[in-house]
Amino acid sequence: MIEIPSDLHKDLVPLAFLLGTWAGAGVHDFPGAEKCNFGQEVTFSHDGRDFLEYRSHTWVLDSDGNKVRPLESESGFWRIDGSRKVEVTMTRDDGVIEIWYGEMADKKPQIDLLTDAVARTAASRPYTGGKRLYGYVKSDLMWVGEKQTPEVELRPYMSAHLKKVVTPEDVERWAKALPDDMPDDGIAFFK
Repeated sequence: MIEIPSDLHKDLVPLAFLLGTWAGAGVHDFPGAEKCNFGQEVTFSHDGRDFLEYRSHTWVLDSDGNKVRPLESESGFWRIDGSRKVEVTMTRDDGVIEIWYGEMADKKPQIDLLTDAVARTAASRPYTGGKRLYGYVKSDLMWVGEKQTPEVELRPYMSAHLKKVVTPEDVERWAKALPDDMPDDGIAFFK
């Protein structure tokens, strides 16, 4: 269920499907790096201004699904304009700062992004750009990331399937929103 908070900036309504905390797992595979399954937690939040705040943490999982160690962390800000053009500024823990541009698909909650600018610290690994695709599919958030380096052409390197994390506050809010005339047995509700 997509909720649009009453204090969400009006320009961000098309991005409302991203709001909340998401958790799940995915696959990481890129030449020169460890191939692994990973866990991820992503949060998209807002404070009433014209951007969403984004935070992502990933960690390597062992064969039993247990956390082994951190993999990547990134944070940034997402904006969208009236013509559904999306811009993202992102900072990664490995010393990479990116500016992404893209657009939201017509009539569906899907966003395609492409790096426009990349800045790297001396400590970061070689990286020249990337692409990302985010989509809201059957109430889940799915994404795939591609990247390129001077040695490796643009190719997929991470993808994940995330479920929305439900908090006790969510349950309380939904319970308060139920109609007063709900049937006691629940069966009449479906007739």
